[in-house]
Amino acid sequence: MTWWTRALKSVISFDDGQRLDLFRIFPAFRRFLAARHHYALLRTGADILFVLVLISGFFGPQDARRNIAVFLTWGILWPGIVLSWFFVGRMWCGICPFPGLGVFLQSRGWTFSMKVPRLLQKYGVYIAVFLLALIIWFETVTGLNEWPAGTSYLVLSIVSGAAVMAIFFQGQSWCRHLCPLGRISGAAATISITEFRADYDKCRGCKSVACKKGSDKRRGCPVYLGAVSVQNNLHCLVCGHCLPLCDRDSPQFLLRNPYNELIRNAGRYKTCTYTVPFLIGSQIARFMREKPIYNQALDYFALPDSLLFSLLLGICIFIVLVVISLGKKLFGVVDNDPIVGNLSPMVPILIPMAFTGELVYRLAHFAEGIGDFIPTIGRQFGLPILEKLSFAIPVFPVQVLSAFFMMNGSIAGGYILWRYCLGPFEGFVDLKNFVIIHLLLGGALVSYLLVIF
Repeated sequence: MTWWTRALKSVISFDDGQRLDLFRIFPAFRRFLAARHHYALLRTGADILFVLVLISGFFGPQDARRNIAVFLTWGILWPGIVLSWFFVGRMWCGICPFPGLGVFLQSRGWTFSMKVPRLLQKYGVYIAVFLLALIIWFETVTGLNEWPAGTSYLVLSIVSGAAVMAIFFQGQSWCRHLCPLGRISGAAATISITEFRADYDKCRGCKSVACKKGSDKRRGCPVYLGAVSVQNNLHCLVCGHCLPLCDRDSPQFLLRNPYNELIRNAGRYKTCTYTVPFLIGSQIARFMREKPIYNQALDYFALPDSLLFSLLLGICIFIVLVVISLGKKLFGVVDNDPIVGNLSPMVPILIPMAFTGELVYRLAHFAEGIGDFIPTIGRQFGLPILEKLSFAIPVFPVQVLSAFFMMNGSIAGGYILWRYCLGPFEGFVDLKNFVIIHLLLGGALVSYLLVIF
């Protein structure tokens, strides 16, 4: 059997035993991640991009059409990160420049290196989701994606938060508990086509746990997991720190069915439970804000944009929460069941649409601005000849592609529902409820299509 046949089988198989280890198929990829100087080069590249955004945002022209900082951040970097979720999970977090200052301070010994308090471990998810909501709200109502200095202030505030956490606590505690981009990336990584896992048979009997604790010469896992502790895609940064530390060749980079993890957790992940309603609600609200009817409503009600958008956002999130609650009842799930715990199976069904919706929203911004990016470089650095390289991507093909993506997200949700009814919820969902859940999923798709076109 050829490797690509095995790869296809890994992606469509229900059986986790069919997962293909890409480290075995492409050993050069494993060597690349294990060689820390390669990792350092990637981090350096990300740091240079980060510094470029900061300098350009603070000291460059404040007209978005004359400053590359805004499109680099919102038009290229952010869509690229969103796209990476579907293929390599949280791997971007492994080279993210935001914790760089904190890592530097720790390397100089400027840290108390305290253990993260249980209170932060327990409630960090709520703070992170709140910060994510604040960023998206602020981005929308202030036009942050058109404000160079504002973009740099946002980036600098995240770096500052990570640095303060690094001064007090061990490792990259900001990335593990509070980073809003890390939280959304972790939730999205649950539908990644790959996963980083240990071969637990090889780990059996290991006493050093070097992948987690590190060694005399190398620091351990930056989010104090180690390959041996990774059970899902929520927290692992896929940074490769554990590869040179493990003397048992245990870490694997597996190609998998992207929905098996969602089906197993059945809505237990708090990160997903709180992120998904906000994401879907905010996407619908953000798309609606770009429609003529929104401007008409502004004039009719004579409300500030920030207030009207906040009301619209609240209504959309509330509707999504109602859909999730109704779906939960249709599955026959009881809150805080003493046997199975607190499940919310409608959340995994909506997850593919939630993160596909974010991809669609970001790609629309990319398509709108990419044709003017090179001319923007010319305007900022006095190269008018670059104006000749301007082009425009028609709106309708982008809308069609967006609709295609959203339909695939809806089909993925239907697939998860089908797998639920064949597995963990077999016999619990009758035909009537099965049809109603499909109608709820279809309603979500129609809502997206109405605001996209």
